[in-house]
Amino acid sequence: MTRATRTILTVTLNTALDLTYRVPRLRPHASHRVTEVTERPGGKGLNVARVLAALGHEVTVTGFAGGATGDAVRAGLAGAHGVVDALVPVAGQTRRTVAVVDQRTGDTTQLNEPGPVVAPAEWNAFQDVYEDLLTGAAAVALCGSLPPGVPVGAYAGLVRAARAAGVPVLLDTSGEPLRRGVAARPDLVKPNAQELAELTGAHEPLRAAQAARRRGARSVVASLGAEGLLAVTPEGRWRAAPPAHVHGNPTGAGDSAVAGLLSGLVENLPWPERLSRAVALSAATVLAPVAGEFDRGAYEELLGRGVAVTAEAGAA
Repeated sequence: MTRATRTILTVTLNTALDLTYRVPRLRPHASHRVTEVTERPGGKGLNVARVLAALGHEVTVTGFAGGATGDAVRAGLAGAHGVVDALVPVAGQTRRTVAVVDQRTGDTTQLNEPGPVVAPAEWNAFQDVYEDLLTGAAAVALCGSLPPGVPVGAYAGLVRAARAAGVPVLLDTSGEPLRRGVAARPDLVKPNAQELAELTGAHEPLRAAQAARRRGARSVVASLGAEGLLAVTPEGRWRAAPPAHVHGNPTGAGDSAVAGLLSGLVENLPWPERLSRAVALSAATVLAPVAGEFDRGAYEELLGRGVAVTAEAGAA
């Protein structure tokens, strides 16, 4: 498999320290005995970076990190092979996210803190770092929520900077940051069905994806949950789904799909192969015992059995 000669850049403005608690059974209004705790760097772009590194790509991560929680995030990244830390320090405390996994059902309850308040000078410092990093990037992924203090149009500006540098850019966010970011014409957006409906006002995924392209996105890949992915691109339209429904912890599954799409982009794979990889990685993440990782054996088996990729009729 051909690898990119330049690094892939992932941006996580609202990094996190991800805590996963496993309990025998999650019950409201009850005290619980935790059977297992895991702690790792988190936030969408950091999850994407870990998967890309596991696929053999060199990755640089940037965004913000601050306080003791930020120190823990950076310490965790120091042990991640193939991942370069280019996070920008802030005075505030990096947020924590808590995933509580019910071992009986496999269901996950997620609690997300808002993140630190980013001062204007800190935001300006980040933009300088970002523009420097673009010079050595094969592609960039802009991922996740915005911490307090970052302008709502931040992603639009970062998309425009990537385009000016000639770097392909993927955007994975929601709400007003997504709406403004799409207008800046990213190469690819990857919303879920709900985010896509909120962006366009259309609730049928194909119609909504076409509307998102008209708003500025070159290509749209929509996550449809257990039904897989829908892609609407200048080259065609496809649906991709796993060979069978998978049960487990879905935390990070969308981020693994982003990694599959981004790796396929820099390797110049045809769209059906990109989608097959993305779906296999997403399903293998659901099957992994720890949130935000993927089960390599399951990934290879899913690819071997063949993810169903079907072309949609009609022009893109």
